[in-house]
Amino acid sequence: MSDSVPAEASLPDELMPRGWARVRALIAKGVQIPNPLAVDIGDDVAVERISGDGVVIHPGCRIHGAKTVLSAGVVLGQEGPVTLQDCRLGPNVALKGGYAAKAVFLDGANLGLGHHVREGCLLEEESGGAHCVGLKQTILLPFVTLGSLINFCDALMAGGTSRRDHSEVGSSYIHFNFTPSGDKTTPSMFGDVPRGVMLRERPIFLGGQGGAVGPVRVAYGAVVAAGSILRSDIPQENSLTVVGGMTSMSQPFEPEGYRGLNILVAKNLHYLANLDALEQWYRHVRQPFFAAVPLGDLVYEGALEMLAAARAERLARLRALAAKLPGENAAQVTFAAQVEAVGAGFGTSSVPPDPVLVDRLSGEARRGVPYLSAVQALDAADVARGTAWLAAVVEDRYAAATALLPAVARLPRR
Repeated sequence: MSDSVPAEASLPDELMPRGWARVRALIAKGVQIPNPLAVDIGDDVAVERISGDGVVIHPGCRIHGAKTVLSAGVVLGQEGPVTLQDCRLGPNVALKGGYAAKAVFLDGANLGLGHHVREGCLLEEESGGAHCVGLKQTILLPFVTLGSLINFCDALMAGGTSRRDHSEVGSSYIHFNFTPSGDKTTPSMFGDVPRGVMLRERPIFLGGQGGAVGPVRVAYGAVVAAGSILRSDIPQENSLTVVGGMTSMSQPFEPEGYRGLNILVAKNLHYLANLDALEQWYRHVRQPFFAAVPLGDLVYEGALEMLAAARAERLARLRALAAKLPGENAAQVTFAAQVEAVGAGFGTSSVPPDPVLVDRLSGEARRGVPYLSAVQALDAADVARGTAWLAAVVEDRYAAATALLPAVARLPRR
């Protein structure tokens, strides 16, 4: 593989590809670009935000956006051209062919040929998928693996302990996130944040040729048989679910009746509360690990932006829902009147972090221990403390929101 500047570099600048000066600068700092004339680097890309340590940019790649970061060991375009727009890639990320915009990929995340990743996505360490994976407003915790031919938008998934023991979504799976009423108040949670970040939970398996109609909540250890379409929660851990075909029917349909409004809102608020817990984990635990690696602070900044974007998306969808409600009952009237106040409480937390856990993990970061190794080495007491802290954040945010919505507050908690 040659990363030298070709003879064509002697041609007049006006005949060279756009971004040629930045291509030459990247080659000079050590980036491997086998065919420099076949790479497009946008005028807004900052060379200093691209590492020269082991980064490979294959032919056909287009890189744009002032926020773009390529950390050490990133490989782009191994299977086909890659287009990046304002994405932040941590170390050793491999995007093999596709499109990604306004997303963040952490250490070892990877996606195969034909991926299409839109705004609000955060793929944590060693998570990813095979070919033709579509994501938007998606959060995958470490090790979560998606098969091929998948659309998995508006969802958070956790579970698993390692690359050999991970939550998985089978090929040809769809998370149905758009309703006949035109809503996207449909975020689903497969696992949760307080337990998921501790990397101790049984993986979740969603069989291929299946789907889930959001919003659903699925417990750790759940196995869903191939071909099943989930339309309800799976609260039981370590369970097997097989969903048969639907019964033929035809009846009148009222697209904006919202008879299940309280449950719909409760699931959205619970999702928002988990986002707040994940943000607290990043701010108090994860930040030192980012700071310990080159360009890590920029990737950390991007991760917080993704969590803020996820929160903004969910609140926007709740506002849109409130604006559509016919106001035919007290629950609808109350929700429409209180939606702004409900949303205002998210993005903060009055629950202090666990000092013992934070100090222990901060010390590991200072010693250069990788994030995954540090979390996997926690003892049972540390795991319990961390889970209790984050669960308290979730409960605090959820309780504050539902206090404004009596009908939602009366729903049983799972």
